This record gives sequence, C-alpha cells and structure tokens, in this order.
Amino acid sequence: MRIGALGQVTGVDPETIRYYERIGLLPTPTRRANGYRAYGPAHLERLAFIRHCRALDMPLADVQRLLHLLDHPLDDCQDVDRLIDTHLAHVQGRLQSLQALTRQLEQLRGRCHGQHATAECGILHELVAAAQGESCVCHGGSVQAPLKDVQRSVSQTG
Repeated sequence: MRIGALGQVTGVDPETIRYYERIGLLPTPTRRANGYRAYGPAHLERLAFIRHCRALDMPLADVQRLLHLLDHPLDDCQDVDRLIDTHLAHVQGRLQSLQALTRQLEQLRGRCHGQHATAECGILHELVAAAQGESCVCHGGSVQAPLKDVQRSVSQTG
C-alpha cells in the first residue's frame, strides 16, 4: 500500500510516517518503479503499535525501546516492566500537578461572580496582583518576585 493508504488505515499523518522512518521507528519501505513507497503488513502492524504507544502518551524514546524489545523476543521482560513503571510514575506526577492546577483555577474562579465591568473582575485583579509580585488566591498567598524587581534586574543586565 502507499503512504496515504497506510496513513488512512492507521490514522497517522503521512508526514509523521516519514518522520518515523527517518528516526528509525519504521523500517524503510521498498520503492516501486514509479518511486512510490510500498508498505506491507509489517509496516502496518508496527505503525499501529507506535500509534497505540503514543496514545498512551509515551515519549518516542520509550516507544523506540519497546520496539527494540519487541524485535528481540528473547530479552528479559523486566525492561518492559521498568519502562512502564517509570512512565506510570511520570503520568501520576502529572496527574497530581493537574489536580493542583484545578484547585488553583477553582480558587481563582471564585474571585468573580455575576455580570459587571472587567475593571471590577476579581480574576483579572488577582492575575495582575500576582504578576506584580503580590500574594494571590490561586497560589495560596505565595509571593513571587515583584515585577518591578524583575524589570530592574532585566534593565541592569541588558
């Protein structure tokens, strides 16, 4: 099959398929007499595997490692376990960060109710205050470096 058909079957853009070839995730297909790439069932299976790993938000380096392990069926499976454990820990950390972000945005959202002019918007006031280094509701009252200090520091260095 040609690259367009492979992309359509797998849901992967042809440019991405070419990129995967360039970085070695997909083997280079044979070329037909007219110069078009000719992909076979092995390409389809491998690309579907890559796509599934990417849908699990795995970085390409991890996908490449999994493909290597897939190509070496006698290697120890513990490498696969470790890779998934590491990825799982990374995802759990991101989830905790997103939950904290949710709480911050909820607190920020609580600063503005009803319909009024933006000049009276509690959310905008909080964002401006935080940008100027004042305490803000979304960061639990923590104070960043005041904007004036940052501007002064930038003007002194450059």
